[in-house]
Amino acid sequence: QVQLVESGGGLVQAGGSLRLSCAASGSIFSINVMRWYRQAPGKQRELVAAITSGGSTNYADSVKGRFTISRDNAKNTVYLQMNSLKPEDTAVYYCNADLRLRGHSWYEGYWGQGTQVTVSS
Repeated sequence: QVQLVESGGGLVQAGGSLRLSCAASGSIFSINVMRWYRQAPGKQRELVAAITSGGSTNYADSVKGRFTISRDNAKNTVYLQMNSLKPEDTAVYYCNADLRLRGHSWYEGYWGQGTQVTVSS
């Protein structure tokens, strides 16, 4: 069974920092792109940041200069370092990854269960 498990969410004051982690486990052959999404109450899920297996990154304009995505390919883990947090960053953050399972020749997307980030003003 393949799982993406997020951790690191919580409550923080505006201006503070949090680091999210997402570990993929199971019968995984390789991982292509890993992403972080977020969904605030009453809003659509939006892409926050993405990173390729080679380390290329891209960010939503709203988080550029404040958030940093990184990954440890040996641990099948992606991170999101969030600095200078604002109340508008409050959301459930979801990990997403394109996984190729052992015995498969294609990639498919998997989601984590989400972790709550709350930024107080």
